Amino acid sequence: MAAAPTTFSGEVWAELRLADARDVPHIHSLIHQMAEFELLTDLFAATHELLASTLFPTPRPAPFASFTALILDLSPSPAPATGDTVGSRRLDLPASPPLADPEAGAFPSPRGGGRVTAGFVICFPNYSTFLARPGLYVEDIFVRAPWRRRGLGRMMLSAVAGRAAEIGMGRVEWCVLDWNQNAIDFYEGMGAEVFKQWRICRLTGPALDQYKGAGGQAEEEQDAAGKAGQ
Repeated sequence: MAAAPTTFSGEVWAELRLADARDVPHIHSLIHQMAEFELLTDLFAATHELLASTLFPTPRPAPFASFTALILDLSPSPAPATGDTVGSRRLDLPASPPLADPEAGAFPSPRGGGRVTAGFVICFPNYSTFLARPGLYVEDIFVRAPWRRRGLGRMMLSAVAGRAAEIGMGRVEWCVLDWNQNAIDFYEGMGAEVFKQWRICRLTGPALDQYKGAGGQAEEEQDAAGKAGQ
């Protein structure tokens, strides 16, 4: 017999915090859930080892200066803000019916205290030549299904955008699937401009590997051409 889902009611505190290596299993699971939602599981190849080595290298760069992973934790009691806290808010959930989270048992926060992990953000700096200023690219922002439509996505994106503005970045960018009208409406409601005239171009896998050594080959061809002209 399946266990009854964990339920939440009344006051619940949400904290968006900097992730660390202890969060890797949850980050991996959340990325897979996102791939399922986006119908892109055929592209999912992340492993715990790859996530740990790329997101949490030693020594670690300063937050928002390189790949930065953020975790959304929910707590039954107020969590004191720490140096890892990027954003927070209080939720007031109805007592009847309470919010049921069937996966709460699979997502206990490594920070303890009865906290449950409900989402994540991964972002990294980019650069605008037009602005001549750094920006921030949001690779992923995701909230687990039971916790959606409760203002958490807005809190997460607002916190990231706020941090980018505070450290002098010129813009924050991300992509959205063209069929996800709910997300498009949400982002436009936050003031974002959706550029319909732009397309993503990508090299990956064999299409990328074929260019290994291409820089050296180009130099050799230039040298050969130069010698032929002597």
